[in-house]
Amino acid sequence: MQTVHTVFVKLDKAYCPRMSSTTMSLSSCQTFLPFLFKLYFLWALLKKQHFYLASSSFKDNLQLYSSHLSNSSPIPQLPQSAAPFTTAHDEATGKPLPLGPIALLLGDDIYVAQAQGGETLDKSYQAFSGGEKPWLEGRDRGTMQSWSRVYRSLAKKGHFNRISHGLQGVSSVPLRTYADQPIEADVTVIGSGPGGYVAAIKSAQLGFKTVCIEKNETLGGTCLNVGCIPSKALLNNSHYYHMAHGKDFASRGIEIPEVRLNLEKMMEQKHSAVKALTGGIAHLFKQNKVVHVNGFGKITGKNQVTATKADGSTQVIDTKNILVATGSEVTPFPGITIDEDTIVSSTGALSLKKVPEKLVVIGAGVIGVELGSVWQRLGADVTAVEFLGHVGGIGIDMEISKNFQRILQRQGFKFKLNTKVTGATKKSDGKIDVSVEAASGGKAEVITCDVLLVCIGRRPFTQNLGLEELGIELDPKGRIPVNNRFQTKIPNIYAIGDVVAGPMLAHKAEDEGIICVEGMAGGAVHIDYNCVPSVIYTHPEVAWVGKSEEQLKEEGIEFKIGKFPFAANSRAKTNADTDGMVKILGHKSTDRVLGAHILGPGAGEMVNEAALALEYGASCEDIARVCHAHPTLSEAFREANLAAAFGKPINF
Repeated sequence: MQTVHTVFVKLDKAYCPRMSSTTMSLSSCQTFLPFLFKLYFLWALLKKQHFYLASSSFKDNLQLYSSHLSNSSPIPQLPQSAAPFTTAHDEATGKPLPLGPIALLLGDDIYVAQAQGGETLDKSYQAFSGGEKPWLEGRDRGTMQSWSRVYRSLAKKGHFNRISHGLQGVSSVPLRTYADQPIEADVTVIGSGPGGYVAAIKSAQLGFKTVCIEKNETLGGTCLNVGCIPSKALLNNSHYYHMAHGKDFASRGIEIPEVRLNLEKMMEQKHSAVKALTGGIAHLFKQNKVVHVNGFGKITGKNQVTATKADGSTQVIDTKNILVATGSEVTPFPGITIDEDTIVSSTGALSLKKVPEKLVVIGAGVIGVELGSVWQRLGADVTAVEFLGHVGGIGIDMEISKNFQRILQRQGFKFKLNTKVTGATKKSDGKIDVSVEAASGGKAEVITCDVLLVCIGRRPFTQNLGLEELGIELDPKGRIPVNNRFQTKIPNIYAIGDVVAGPMLAHKAEDEGIICVEGMAGGAVHIDYNCVPSVIYTHPEVAWVGKSEEQLKEEGIEFKIGKFPFAANSRAKTNADTDGMVKILGHKSTDRVLGAHILGPGAGEMVNEAALALEYGASCEDIARVCHAHPTLSEAFREANLAAAFGKPINF
C-alpha cells in the first residue's frame, strides 16, 4: 500500500503551511473549517480518510467527499487539460502518479489539497507556474492569482464533480461557485477612487448596507495609485535632491561633498507611500463594514450591478441605489501611441527606470509642469510644448502664470508656448523626433528627445458601464448628465467625480461623494464649485480659489486688488525661500473676497484659508482683522487682505 499525504495550500490571499494527513492538528484546521466539521475532520485524519471538499462560503454547507485510499481504490484524475499540476511520485518506484487536486472553496479564499508521495511536487508545480514554488514562496500575488483563476475555472466547469468518480463511497454533488448568490445592498458604488471610496465609507456610516466595486487590484483609483500621491512623493524627493545637488544647501552652510541620485530607492519610497495609503482604505472598508468586490462593475439593471472578475466569474449585486464614480483616463494624442516606455502618459512618467537626457512634455498644464519639474530637478533637459499662450492650465490668474513661468525658467525648465505638436516618430536609435509648429500655423520644427510625455488632459471613464442600455446618454464631452442631487435621468442611479461636470480634482470628487450619499439619506445637497481650490505642487507651489482677474473683467464685476510679496514675509526670509506673492481680489463695494491666488512656498496649505473665507462669504477686512501667528508664511495672506481692504499692507 502506497503512502499518500495531503498538502493544503491556501490560494489568493495567503498560504497555509504544508501539512501531512498524519500530522495535521485540529488547530491547523481552525482557519478554514467550520466548527461542526472539526471533530469529524479529526476523526477522518485518524482513520486516514482522504477528503474532497468544496464550498461557496462559510454560510453554505460543505459538500464532503471522502474515500479510504487503498490499493484497490483508483486514483482520481482530472481532464488532460489540467495534467501539468496533477502529478505526484510513488515512494517505492519514484515514478509519477496521476493525482487529482481536491479543493475547499471558502468565500474568496481557495484551499487546494494535493496528494503526494515522499517527494515534493517541484517538477509538476514548476511546469505549471514557470519555476515558481507557490507552497514555499507564499506571498507572490501573481502566482496566487494564477492558481485562484485555475481552480475557479475548474469549479465553474464542474470538474470537481468528476474528481469523485471512481472513489469508494462517494456520490457526486452539484458544486455551486462562490458568485452564484447575489449580494443585497442599499448602495453600490462603482469605483474606489477619492470620490468612490469616500462615498462608500460615508454611506456605511449613515447606516446603508454598502458595496464598493473596484476593477483594479488595489483600492484608491488613479489618485492614490498613479496620480496625486506618487507624483507628490516624487515632487517632494526631487526637490530635496535639487536643493542638495545645487547651490541651495551650500548657501545655508550645509556642505555635502558628493550627492548621488539613487532613483530606484526614490521609487521605492514612492511605492511605500502608495501601499500604505491604499492599504489604509482597505482597513477603513473593514472598519466601516463596506463590502469590497474586486471586478469590473457594469450596471445590468436599474437595481442591479454585475462585477466581472479577472478570472471571468461574476458577482451580482442587487441594490437600491447605484453610484458611478469611475473617474477618468488619460486623453490620447491623435497619431501618437503611448507605450509607457519612451512615449509615456503620466502613469509611465512616474515609473521611469532612469533619468532621460532630454524630455519633451506635450502640455504645460498642471500635470505637465509637475512631472516636468520632477525630471528637470533630477537632471533631465525638459521642454514643455503648450498650445495655449500660458502655463498652469485653465483657471490660473494670468499675472500669477507669468511670474510662475519666469521662476520655472530660472530653474531650467524650457517652454514653447502657442505651439502645437503635429506628430512624433521613433528613430532606429530609440530617440524620438517630435514635430512642432506655431499654433496659428508656420514653419515646422523638430525636437529630438529620449522620452516623450503626453499630458494633454483626461477624459471621463464611462465605457462599458451599461449606461447606454439604460438610456443614460452622455454629454458632448463624454460626461454623465446629473441634477443638483447627482441623480441621472434614472433617479436611483447617481454619478460623481470626473465623470460629471466640474473640475477633475480628487477633493472635488470627495465632496461630491459625501454630499451625494447624504442626499440619498434625505439630507441637504449643496456644493459651490467656486469654492473648490486648485493647487500645482511644484516649487514654489501655485494655488487659487474663486475668480481670477480675467474672469471678473469678463463678467463685468467691479473689484479691487491686494498683493503682498513673499520677499517681505519674515518666515520666507528666514527660510531663504522668497519667490512669489499673494494676490487677493475683493468686491469693490462690498469688500467680499472674490478670489485668492497664491504663488509661493506653502501655497497649497494657505489656499484652504481662502476657501473657507469664500465658502462663508468673508470680507477682506474680516481676514485682515484675524490675528495670524508670527512668523508664518500665512501672514502674507493677511497682509494681502489688508492691502485689499485698506489700500496698503503693513510690512511692504
